[in-house]
Amino acid sequence: MPNTLAYFMLALWPLVTLALFVRLSPATALVASIVAGYLLLPPAPAGFDLPLLPPLGKSRIPVLSAFAVLWLRARGSFELLPRGRAARVLLAIFVLSPVLTYATNTEPVFFGRIGLPGMRPFEALALVIQQAMLALNFLLARAILTGPGAPGLTREDDGGAGLRLILAALFAGGLAYSLPMLIEVRLSPQLNNMIYGYFQHYFSQAIRAGGYRPLVFLEHGLWAAFFAMSAFAAALALWRLARGRGRGLYLLAAGYLGLVLALCKTLGALLYGILLVPLLALLSTLWQVRIAALLGLLALSYPVLKGLDAVPQEQLVAEAAKVSPERANSLQFRFDNEDILYERAMQKPAFGWGIWGRNQILDPETGNYKTVTDGRWIITLGVYGWLGYVGEFGLLVLPLLALWQVGRRPGARLPGAAGPLALLLAVNLVDLIPNATLTPITWMIAGALMGAAERARALYRAPEARRLRTVL
Repeated sequence: MPNTLAYFMLALWPLVTLALFVRLSPATALVASIVAGYLLLPPAPAGFDLPLLPPLGKSRIPVLSAFAVLWLRARGSFELLPRGRAARVLLAIFVLSPVLTYATNTEPVFFGRIGLPGMRPFEALALVIQQAMLALNFLLARAILTGPGAPGLTREDDGGAGLRLILAALFAGGLAYSLPMLIEVRLSPQLNNMIYGYFQHYFSQAIRAGGYRPLVFLEHGLWAAFFAMSAFAAALALWRLARGRGRGLYLLAAGYLGLVLALCKTLGALLYGILLVPLLALLSTLWQVRIAALLGLLALSYPVLKGLDAVPQEQLVAEAAKVSPERANSLQFRFDNEDILYERAMQKPAFGWGIWGRNQILDPETGNYKTVTDGRWIITLGVYGWLGYVGEFGLLVLPLLALWQVGRRPGARLPGAAGPLALLLAVNLVDLIPNATLTPITWMIAGALMGAAERARALYRAPEARRLRTVL
């Protein structure tokens, strides 16, 4: 169980956030609060379980604290909601779809003699609040970092500074986190247990390739490896964007962070990092956005491909077997559970099964789960149905499509940092197929890219830009 220090850190974070906003610009303070909170605060199950609210832990306290400070200090100086109709519709679906999930799941369900309760009205309210808290990361990043109404940015600014802040935070956070990660690689993942009093997952899953993969204060080794990959990609992006004599230091740091990524012993994250090297080093911003949009659409369409039996599962397992039998067995296990859970989800396709594990298959004698939900896509589809899935994944993919749409127009201008962050978001969306690595940083990147797309569209439509294009 979490110790006193774990709860103290969670309770202290609003004051840390306030101090950041007092000393730094709103954009820098927002990014620092969300990234540092994600890396340093204790993971679940540490959190405050208040009535009618989802548990307040590391994924919610930083963004709620930032929102409270911004509302008190800068109320009225930024626009919270996105301007586009599509973004507002998807946002409404994402936040409000639990109401329809509740309305269609008030009856209990039974597996033999084991029963699960129906949903109750206050649970629908709690889920709506939970969705709104997740969306706050998206909305604040858009409003404060890059959106057309972002404070401190002129009308002619392309929002690139806000995007570079995210890259810088991932880079700096990766360098700082590399030391405890390397300690855990050598000594086993014990820091969360030593500092916060508990181990956050199954220790057996931290053992890999005759050694250990690190967790530090994150939920799982997969999350830690994905963050290491993000820091590695950020270093490469900053090297590409930098000018002057210090540019080579980013390349050296990227080499170091690439080594840390390899030591995380997570094949998926390592493959993502390898894939991103040529894309970040060689392609233009527009081509990076194009590839990111394509990857995002493929991730969005995965459940449809699954339903059409168009996912080459046997071939993928065979390729994994070339790496190791362990990887092939793990992938086959995921596919087997996906098949069972997808069939279960399609029994209530529109609005899903709701909470209490109703989307899973239970043993009729013991009540234990017979299925494992690894991928975020199958969790969302099973709990909230197609409506909730479109709301969540559509809201995450939309910034990539919006950037691609405005970037392909002759004379349009995209900030250089938009391409690397678009690729990171796209890779994260792909990773949501086998895993559930949806974090506050994911939502922050998506929101910042949404704001950058809106700002690029506004600059393209500005009278001065139209006159320049006419002259040319």
